[in-house]
Amino acid sequence: MEQRKKPGLSRKLLLAGMLGASGLALAGCDVTPPGGAVGKFLRMGWPEGITPEATEVGNFWVWVWVTAWTIGIIMWALMLWNVFFNTAKRAKKAGKGELPKQLQYNIPLEIVLTIIPITIVSVLFFFTVQAQDQVNALDKNPKVTVDVTGFQWNWKFGYANVAADLSPTGSDYVGTNEAATKAAEESAYERDADGNIKTKELPNGEEYQWGGPVHGKSRDDRSYLHFNNIETKGSSKEIPVLVLPSQTPIEFRLASADVSHSFWVPEFLFKRDVYANPEANNSVNRFQIEKIEEEGAFVGRCAEMCGTYHAMMNFEVRVVSPEKFRDYLKFREANPEAPNSKALESIGEAPYATTTRPFVTERDGTRSGDNTYDYAASK
Repeated sequence: MEQRKKPGLSRKLLLAGMLGASGLALAGCDVTPPGGAVGKFLRMGWPEGITPEATEVGNFWVWVWVTAWTIGIIMWALMLWNVFFNTAKRAKKAGKGELPKQLQYNIPLEIVLTIIPITIVSVLFFFTVQAQDQVNALDKNPKVTVDVTGFQWNWKFGYANVAADLSPTGSDYVGTNEAATKAAEESAYERDADGNIKTKELPNGEEYQWGGPVHGKSRDDRSYLHFNNIETKGSSKEIPVLVLPSQTPIEFRLASADVSHSFWVPEFLFKRDVYANPEANNSVNRFQIEKIEEEGAFVGRCAEMCGTYHAMMNFEVRVVSPEKFRDYLKFREANPEAPNSKALESIGEAPYATTTRPFVTERDGTRSGDNTYDYAASK
């Protein structure tokens, strides 16, 4: 009996130790990873995040890699040990049988090998949900709401709402362009030459408004898009620069004017698809960030293959102080005809994008290798 009790105790200690070690390793998912060269290696090419959400995602990414490498090294070590040290030749020399000890009915071992994977998956799932919830949270009380519109092959940015302390007017700013919004709403239905909404006759003789083939709306429907008084629109000759304040909660509302696009700032460490008619397509088309912690210029890209010039569909996020942002909006409000470059110059910022350059959207120029356009030099 004494001999049976000792192995039973050792099995329990082994099980507790392995569970504790796996739980401890995975609990690191919520701990700041190491910095320096080691931290850079563990990020596997990921840039440093500039928002709290990005920091959470980056930490999760690093510790999942650490966990994966730890499990992988243990499994490789066990496999190689069997390959090189648990051979028939060594067994024969030790006077053992041809086959090694069979463990398929070792109940304690099978329990351990079942519980450990379940524990690993459960802990990973917990930290995945934790990071996901922080990224997807829509209760961050944004002070600035930005409308993002993707189109082949560029971007339009507008300021929908701005809190009073950042507003160009000194009170809460609502930037909706009423005239453009009304025109967009009128595009929802098919119209005749006189501008009247087309109707169709039902078999019972009744008439109904003809919405069209796309979710009951016209093919040219733009009623789901947002239009603002202060907007920045990119072109094939100028990269759009989206100016945002640092240390400020911000909301982004996304929509596409045509095919599917994707809004991606690498330093945000996550991206969001940009769909046409997002509400009709059951798409959550907005997200919030708690703040941008670092000022500077950060490249943005379309991360969804959207056609011929998808690779050229870049933009720039220019993060400035809240004071500069307020002065920027004041200039845009007071000078509606002035280009965005003049507004940037007025607050002491580079007038054009510094992280990327526009491409010439002519195939001959692209093929020859001379495929960038120096917009600043042309002025």
